[in-house]
Amino acid sequence: MLLQILFNGSIGTETKLAIIIPYIISVLIIIFLILPIHELAHGWVACKLGDNTAKRDGRLTLNPLPSISPIGSLFLLLFGFGWARPVAVNPSNFKHPRVGMALTALAGPMSNLICGFLGAIILWGIFYGTGNSMPDWVNYFFSTYIQMNVAIAVFNLVPIPPLDGSKILGAFLPDRVREMFYRYQMIFIAIAFVILFTDILNRPLSIVMNACLDAVYWLAQQPFHWFGL
Repeated sequence: MLLQILFNGSIGTETKLAIIIPYIISVLIIIFLILPIHELAHGWVACKLGDNTAKRDGRLTLNPLPSISPIGSLFLLLFGFGWARPVAVNPSNFKHPRVGMALTALAGPMSNLICGFLGAIILWGIFYGTGNSMPDWVNYFFSTYIQMNVAIAVFNLVPIPPLDGSKILGAFLPDRVREMFYRYQMIFIAIAFVILFTDILNRPLSIVMNACLDAVYWLAQQPFHWFGL
C-alpha cells in the first residue's frame, strides 16, 4: 500500500504527504495495538476453554513486543497486509478440541471486526460533530484503520493454513482429511502468497471485504440515526 502511494505518478507530492502520514500512523496503531489485541483474543478464549498455554507463555498481554513480527510488520507497512507472532495453543487441553480450536481461531478475526467497528463509531462521531466538514487527513486515517481491521479479519478467515479460517474449517473435517490438510500446510502457505499477488482470490476477497466494510460502517452509524443526527 505504501509503495503504491509512493510510486503513483498521478498523485502530487503534497497530496502524497497528506496521505502517507495518516497511513503510517494508522499502520503503527495496527502493529502496536490491534495485532496484539488479535493475539490476546486467541489466547484469552483458549484460556477460558481450558488451555493455559498462552497464559504460561506470557501472551495474555497488550504488550506489543511478544506479538511483533518484524517481517510481518514490514509487509503490513509496504503492502497493506501482514501478520504477528502467533499465540501457541494446545487443543488437547480443550474439553472438546475441535470446537475449542474453532472458537479460539474465530476470536482473532472477531476482535478485528470489533476494533474496526469502534473506529467507525469514532469516525461517524467526528463526522457529525464537525458538521460534516472534518479534515481530510482525519477521514483518511480512520478509513485506513477501519479498512485494515476488516481486511485482517476477512483474510484470516480464508480456510488456508496457517490462517485462522483453516482451524475453523478443521473442526468440520473428517480426521483423515484434516490430517492431510495440515500435513501439506507449507504448500498451502506458498499458494496463499501467490494468491495475494494475483487476481485468483483478490477479487472474491475484495467483494467480501467491501460487504463487511459496508456493514461495519452501517452498524456504526445506527446509534447516531437513533438520535436524529
